[in-house]
Amino acid sequence: MKISQKILSLFFMSVLILFASCSDYLDRQPDEEIPESETFASYEKVNKLVTDLYSETKKCNSPLTWLSHFSSAAITDEAEGTNVEGNITNLYNSGAWSPTSIPQPNQDMFWKGLYSTIRKANKILEGVKKYSTPDNPANPGDLDRRIGEVYFIRGYLHYLLVRMYGEVPYIDYVINADHDMSTLKQESVHSVIGKIVRDAEEGKNRLPVRHTTLDFGRADHGACLGLIAIARWMSATPLYNGATSNGYIGKRIFENEYTYDIQRWIAARDASKAVLDLLDDSGAKRYSLYDMYDGNDYKDSGDQDTNGSTVYRRLWKMFYDDIAFKNEYVWFITKHKNQGWFGDVYPPSRGGGARQQPVQEQVDEYEYIAPDGYGYPVYSSRATLDGYNDENPYLSVKRDPRFYRDIIFHGAKFRDGDNRPSTLTTATGKDQIGASNATTTGYYIRKYLNEAYNKSGNISISAPPIWRLPDFIYIYAEAVNEVSGPNNEIYDMINLVRSRSFMVPMPPACKTDKDLMREYIYRERRVEFFYENKRAFDARLYLEPSSIKELNRESRWVSAGTDNTKRSQNYWMQYNEPYPKCQRMINGMRPVEDSNGEINIDGKKYKMERFCVETRAFSAPTHYYWPITQSELQRSSGLKQNPGW
Repeated sequence: MKISQKILSLFFMSVLILFASCSDYLDRQPDEEIPESETFASYEKVNKLVTDLYSETKKCNSPLTWLSHFSSAAITDEAEGTNVEGNITNLYNSGAWSPTSIPQPNQDMFWKGLYSTIRKANKILEGVKKYSTPDNPANPGDLDRRIGEVYFIRGYLHYLLVRMYGEVPYIDYVINADHDMSTLKQESVHSVIGKIVRDAEEGKNRLPVRHTTLDFGRADHGACLGLIAIARWMSATPLYNGATSNGYIGKRIFENEYTYDIQRWIAARDASKAVLDLLDDSGAKRYSLYDMYDGNDYKDSGDQDTNGSTVYRRLWKMFYDDIAFKNEYVWFITKHKNQGWFGDVYPPSRGGGARQQPVQEQVDEYEYIAPDGYGYPVYSSRATLDGYNDENPYLSVKRDPRFYRDIIFHGAKFRDGDNRPSTLTTATGKDQIGASNATTTGYYIRKYLNEAYNKSGNISISAPPIWRLPDFIYIYAEAVNEVSGPNNEIYDMINLVRSRSFMVPMPPACKTDKDLMREYIYRERRVEFFYENKRAFDARLYLEPSSIKELNRESRWVSAGTDNTKRSQNYWMQYNEPYPKCQRMINGMRPVEDSNGEINIDGKKYKMERFCVETRAFSAPTHYYWPITQSELQRSSGLKQNPGW
């Protein structure tokens, strides 16, 4: 294990920057001080260019800090963000963004940064071909592998552009000084996805099934298959497959291409199955779920059980163990953050700033384990009959073990500021709701925490990955369900992911009920990938803020009371359903002292009470996409602004 971590470190320490920084993707000046002919006449120099390209690509999609100091979770119904670092996420949530003002202190993951990195990829591909770069004499075949990696990266960067902007130009050439920028035009999303798939296929045909030694962490055959599957799935989701029938009212350039076509789900099914079925050179499955440590092991990173036997070692180790990187992760970013991130999210009692705090909408998605041995949502009609008590929502019934791994709640067993076992309270003290640097929702993030760390030493966090095996299990299950309905195969596959997390199966009714299976798949994706930089885009791909179902829920919420907190409380009591997924509110849970309360902390009894934290702005169709900045539109007059902006 130590050897593998050294390999990871050596890989990213080897980054040598030969490209001078470009002001933007339209910068047409030479990229190196060394003449092109000399650069591309050397395999070693080209290899260094590709290594630099990885470094730049890493900046384009860093999940824990997608909005610089914040993840994207706090612009969704996953989390709330504080007002530090320019108040980035709250500017989004209040609607304070426009083509001339995007809340973000750097541009790496936006239009300008993505196209700048694409330009570097194109420069490599063009230079290698133009100057007939020789292969690595010490290891023939290396050049072809580097070329395959660049093809993958170019496709991946365009996928990131589609994820944010929808219809974009696919640039597979170097923009030279004499290029007429007015000819740069958007393409339909389906056209762009076809080109992403083409580049991924080019990469796949050149890359090995598995990298070892110093190449570990680079794109491989499976990453290319993963890109194809993710792109095909995106193409099949409602935003691009039956948009108007799912409530979308925007008029994109190629709107007539986004009518429903079941063939898109078939393509997603087949592409995801290719990932699941991929074999390595030994004939074994290339990818497998991380399953180290058993159901009796609750030890944390200090090798102690300080969590009251609620957090399984397996569930936090899966984001640190090299075995997970090698076998479950399909595409990941190494050494993403260090120990400073813990200080950003720790509760104040541990010296933290609680920059992002989970919200009730996310908490409600973690199922409970019913007496019949299956998992059901806490908002189901049977939950109360099975023992769920909303005044003691965390321990009245056992919740999905991923809940205890992901969320710190009032009454949770946790380490205190002196690294000793304690019980966290949001009713009093430093961690009290509303205290300085404390939560405003009643929750703190636990996912990824290396809990024994106490501001000494160095820790590198390689989490979350971009894609891991469950991504493709869920895509396959969803596609099968949409094409031909549920069956035993997908029921068993999803339950395998649940079992890995020590969670009980879905109810057997999912095997025959298409709508129920769909509901469980959506909930699984939301729970499994909490805080993994997916929810902000999934909510858009599924057009949740425009769906009739969610709008009806929002209407019921509005009519449920005379103020927002009363609405949230009454809505929960009156309807067996989650809060509306319209991205226009977030809720929390606060402790209230009560002599009959079931939560006992330091001799005081509490019950929990729902409250509305805030309402938010999400305007459809405007906020389904990021706007193209005004400066980019002025540079490239052939571009059209996204709907609503």
